Amino acid sequence: MNPPDGCSTFLVRHAWLALRGVVAEALVQHDLSVAQFASLLMLDESPGLSVADVARKVSTARQSANEMLGGLERAGLVERRPHPNDRRSQQIFLTGAGRQRLAEAMPTVHEVEARLAAGFSAEEIAVVNAWLRRMTEAAAEGEEIPTL
Repeated sequence: MNPPDGCSTFLVRHAWLALRGVVAEALVQHDLSVAQFASLLMLDESPGLSVADVARKVSTARQSANEMLGGLERAGLVERRPHPNDRRSQQIFLTGAGRQRLAEAMPTVHEVEARLAAGFSAEEIAVVNAWLRRMTEAAAEGEEIPTL
């Protein structure tokens, strides 16, 4: 069933679920899930995130994020360090192996995105990306919105 054209929320959700499946298949060759890839990407951009930060950014429960990060830690891709200002919290950082795995997986994800975006002009893609960024920022400014 296709979502109604007049409801952007469901169109975005439908697109995300379809894209997530294709990306998940592609990431198998890098021994990463979509959530693991996203976590490596976020930690590369913002080193030292807490487990709660990662959970929020990947839209999952803290316990699920903690388990996922535990798997990345056992694989040697991330490391936990004590938070300098909060002894109850830990910060998560990529290891050299984590940066390498991310660098190896990134072209695969870009290839999938390019294949799915074939037929769209650079201007169309720029408009969609700008809209998605603006919607994300607007939602972040308001109250927390549960995932669908």
